[in-house]
Amino acid sequence: MNITAKDVQTLRERTGVGMMDCKNALVETDGDMEKAVALLREKGLAAAAKKSSRIAAEGVVCAVVKDGDGILVEVNAETDFVTKNEQFQTLASDIANVVFDKEPKDVEELMDMDMGGETVGDAIRDKILTIGENISVRRFVRLSGNVVSYIHGGGRIGVLVSFDIDAAIAAKDAFQEFARDVAMQIAALNPLYVASADVSAQVIAEEREILLAQIKNDEKDANKPENIIERMVDGRIGKYYETNCLLNQDFVKDGSVTVDKHMQNVAKELGGNISIKAFVRYEKGEGIQKREDNLADEVAKMIQ
Repeated sequence: MNITAKDVQTLRERTGVGMMDCKNALVETDGDMEKAVALLREKGLAAAAKKSSRIAAEGVVCAVVKDGDGILVEVNAETDFVTKNEQFQTLASDIANVVFDKEPKDVEELMDMDMGGETVGDAIRDKILTIGENISVRRFVRLSGNVVSYIHGGGRIGVLVSFDIDAAIAAKDAFQEFARDVAMQIAALNPLYVASADVSAQVIAEEREILLAQIKNDEKDANKPENIIERMVDGRIGKYYETNCLLNQDFVKDGSVTVDKHMQNVAKELGGNISIKAFVRYEKGEGIQKREDNLADEVAKMIQ
């Protein structure tokens, strides 16, 4: 019987199994769709579809930097144990290179891109079957222009920083050391903005309202004159900038200067100008609700 691409696609959609396994199953069952489904279930391959619904909150953040551009990719699995598996690490690295080289616009487009003779989606499904856990690509991002990367804790945190700087200065060891220090600072202190000018007026207005409410709810401060309270709010807004804006933060290696001041010192030493255009910080699993298994519920489901 002639096996068509549509047949293979239909079987793939029903089982979640990779294209080649679907094609082989159809060949083995002479094109009988129901027998092919049963065959894949017997082989355990269709289990990948069920695994894909499970929460993958662990994972790894990978970085690729070439010719001044850089990408970060977060690839997730269910347990920290699996993320340390060499097969998972290789898969994540391969996916990161596809993201860099082929520039997909989103994760959905990435899934259909070729990676070593199969799609990224099929490669992930195959690894789900091999490793036994759900695996997914959560997100990726790209920065351009003198990009430096830093990966912390074996992929727990990844950082990209884009600098505006002359090529001659970018090649110097002193700049590379400075750039890595900045990336490490971002990993450690998790700023939200590059500079105070990047914070929107709306964010500051909301912050002022919160601070004002906090002061008025504090018995020792609530009855102070309005002009004193206003100065207190201004002071705490300054502290907000120091905490959340990279350039306003104390430099982690020398708390006597801010990151901005340290950057100016390095630029002067190197005989040029340095500015930070943008940065991105990914922490694996951030914002994902991790699965909490309840043994009693699991047993109840099994005996129903």
